[in-house]
Formats: sequence, structure tokens, C-alpha cells
Amino acid sequence: METVATISRNTSPAGEMDTTCYHCGESCTASGITLEDKSFCCEGCKMVYEILNANDLCQYYQIEEVPGISLKGRRLEHYAYLDDPEVREKLIDFSDGERTRVHFYLPQIHCASCIWLLENLHRLSDGVRQATVNFPRKQIDLTYQEDATSLRKVVELLASIGYAPAINLSDLEAPRQKAVDRRLYYQLGVAGFAFGNIMLLSFPEYLGLAGGAGHSFQRWFGGLNILLALPVVFYSGWDYLKSAFLGLKHRHLNMDVPISLGILTLFVRSTLEILTLNGAGYLDSLAGLVFFLLIGKWFQQKTFHHLSFERDYRSYFPIAATLREGDNERTVPVNKLEPGQTIIVRHGELVPADGILLKGKARIDYSFVTGEADPIEKTTGEKLYAGGRQTGEQIELTLTKKVSQSYLTQLWNDDAFQKEVQTMTGRLADRVARYFTLIILTLAIGTLAYWLYTDSRLAINAFTAVLIIACPCAVALSVPFTFGNSLRILARNGFFLKNVNVIESIDRIGTVVFDKTGTLTRNRQARIEFAGSPLSPLEEKW
Repeated sequence: METVATISRNTSPAGEMDTTCYHCGESCTASGITLEDKSFCCEGCKMVYEILNANDLCQYYQIEEVPGISLKGRRLEHYAYLDDPEVREKLIDFSDGERTRVHFYLPQIHCASCIWLLENLHRLSDGVRQATVNFPRKQIDLTYQEDATSLRKVVELLASIGYAPAINLSDLEAPRQKAVDRRLYYQLGVAGFAFGNIMLLSFPEYLGLAGGAGHSFQRWFGGLNILLALPVVFYSGWDYLKSAFLGLKHRHLNMDVPISLGILTLFVRSTLEILTLNGAGYLDSLAGLVFFLLIGKWFQQKTFHHLSFERDYRSYFPIAATLREGDNERTVPVNKLEPGQTIIVRHGELVPADGILLKGKARIDYSFVTGEADPIEKTTGEKLYAGGRQTGEQIELTLTKKVSQSYLTQLWNDDAFQKEVQTMTGRLADRVARYFTLIILTLAIGTLAYWLYTDSRLAINAFTAVLIIACPCAVALSVPFTFGNSLRILARNGFFLKNVNVIESIDRIGTVVFDKTGTLTRNRQARIEFAGSPLSPLEEKW
């Protein structure tokens, strides 16, 4: 079935037909490059179309209109340097000699079509086994077969379809996730600045100078307070307003609905009071509310950050390792290990960080990392990755990375497992928020109706007070605290979870299924115990 795309045509002043590129949508009036009645702005876009068409991937053009990346003025980069073993070792995340995993930053990712195409790379190259795209970070995680393709060929494939990776070796070491988004600091600063100054400018009201000579102060200072409150509401509080709007748009009540309603009610009511000279309003309370809400959000982000495995790698790794210094040995904490040091790993011990095998014959069990129980044999000079357990003789290796930079901690912190901070606890929080918000809105509306009938002057105050006092920050913070402690308690008892979503699912487990990778089907170094009611004589005969 032929793929159909919308192509706009306009007549230029010279009478030429102005046609947009079938792949990227750019103008291609003078190019004259056509194929199968489709016009292209350059040979690069035409080549990408030919690749997709030859591999039956033209569905790419049906997901979005002109979704492609323009290749005009570009030439395919020469990636010969990727054949250099030293460069390759710095780029790859994991390799067992057969499969290699690597991730790249692709700044060209911009739509659903990009995701679809990139996650179908295995149809363009037999060597690519799996591709996963992280759209918010514009990152792709690739697994490929060493015997079928190479790192250079994978990068050249990405570049040929318009997604050349942004490779910067200076950024490869120790990628660290920021504990708190920098934008949140700006929002906090704006809210704090406005909070302090609005309180300062409200002194005529605080000192009872609303009448007489203070009347002019009240008018001018009130106007300044409105100006200061605008960035508080529409910048510092924007995330709450946006979240509430999107929730209502999708007919979903979330925790931000009562917060946003309280913010807007305070702002509108205070603005009307100041403009009509009927009072000073409550803009100081508004700025204070947003400021303290953001402090709660900051605390929540810090809590989520400390849930990462990278901050608690000792829950799986040993606390200390044996360091070789000449003819001497000494025990050092694993978090003190540095690249270039030589460590000793004995039978049954874990490899705490990536390194090069220096002495001995390694038989590494990577079952915790890969799920495969068969040990992988390594000889002197080969690379060992963190997380494997030595099952043979004593070995020595020279470290190439710190513990916190090693593959296992990067794997544990991978977004594919963590599901991002908001998704991790979203399901439970959303269920609580739905009922919590509904109850709060019902109480607020009921309070408003009661006071409108009893004393209309207090109605808005009472309505706003319910929304503010019922701030759901405590509910929001309780979720990461609970999940974080659960992860630590389970890890302390030798039960490791990839992410906290599993905790929510435990109460719904009815059947446990183990895939036959070998990890659970061999009893090597395993002590099996039975817990439960003894079998009856009849059951024993079964």
C-alpha cells in the first residue's frame, strides 16, 4: 500500500511550483529531486526515504506529517575514531563479548515518529537487538550483537537516517542526576523575593494606616503588590496551574486542583479589593502559600533523589574491598575506591566496580545483571563489569571506574526501570488524590454556600481557608517516604527491587512466574527451605 503524505504547493513570484520535501517539509523549489512522484529537498532526505521504503518502514510518515529531520547541507560524518578500542571502552555501558549496550543523546528527537523509527532500528540492521527511546531526555539505549555489527556501524546507521548522536567524550564520565531541577530554585527565589517585599509594602495595612494620610500609601503599595504577585502566580505557581488544567482537561482530579483553585481565588479576590480600594487583599498570604508549597516540592524532589540506587549501592555491594598496594593488602570502603587502583576479588565475592583483569582466571556470574547463571570466563587483559560474582580462584583487577560510575549502578538508575520520579509513585498518589480532592472541593463549596447564607462577607475567606488548610503536601510527601523506607527494609533483608512500582503491585500478586534463564533452575550454592503447611499423606502420593 502506497504511503500518502500531505504536500502543500504554492506558486512563487517567478511562477515556479513551491513544493515541500516529503521527508522533512522544507521548501524544495529549485532542487528538482524527485522519486516516485515525491519531492525531496536534498539527496540526504531522498536517501532516508529509500532506506525506510526498502525496509517497509514508511508507516513513519503516517504517524506525523513531515516528521523527518532535514539533511540539507550535511554530509555523513566519518566515525572511524569509533573503531579505536580506547574510545569504544569509554562509550559502551556493558559488553559480555556477544552483546553490547550503549546509550546516545539524539538532539533531533522531536515527535512520535522519531520514537517509532528509532525503536524499529532492528529492522534496518540485523545486528541491533533492542532500542529504547527516552523522549524527555532525547536519549536512546541500544543493545547490539558484536558479531553482526559494530559501534561505528550503529552510529553511522543513526546518522544516515538523520539522528546523528551528539558524542562528547568529556561528558561521558560520571553522569550525575541533579537532585533538584534548577528551575525550581528560580521559582523559589521569585516567590521568596515577592513574599518578603509584599509583606514590607503591606505595612500601611499592618499599622492601621488605611485612612487619612495612609490612604495614598495603601493605593500605591497595593498596586506594587499586584505587580509582585503576578510572577508568583504565573511563574512560581505555573506548574500547579498547568497540572490542574491538564487534569481537568482529561477529566481527572489531581492534588493540584485545590491548590490552584486556592491560588487563583486569593489572587482574584485580592486584586479586586485593591483596585476597588475595599482592602489590602491577601497577596502576602498568596506569596507565602506558593513559597512554602515550593519548599515542600523541593523537599519532595530531594527525597526522590535519595531513593536512587546510586546513593545506596552498598545495599548490594560489599561495604569494603581488598586493595593491593605492592606486596601489601588492606581493606578499604568501596566508596573510597578510585580508578587505577588494584583490588583482590576472592571466590564468592562481588566485583564492586568496572576494571581490567590483571591476574588470575575469572569465572564471573552475572546472574544479578543479566539473569543468566552460566559463569562467563575472562582471561588477563579483558574487562570485568561491576555486579558479577567471582566463582573461581582469587583474581586481581585494575579499576577503570568508581563504584558509583559503574555499569550496575547506571543500570539500576536507568529510567526504563525507574519510570521517572513522577511515574514511580504516580499510581498510588493519583488514587489518593482523586478522593482527597473530591472531598476537599465538596467541603469548600459547602463552606462557601453556608457562609453566603450566614455572613456573605466571610464566605470567600472561609472558602479559601478550606482550600489552603487542606494543602495536600503531607499526602504527596508521605508516598516517597513510605516507598523509600520499604525499599531499604527489603534491601536490608536481601530482597532487591528495580523500582517502587513493584511495591504497589505486591498486594495484587496472585501467581509468581519465573522465566527459565537458569538462575533459578540450578541449585549451585543454594540452600532451599520449605515454608508452609506439611503435606498430607494423600498429597505426598501425588
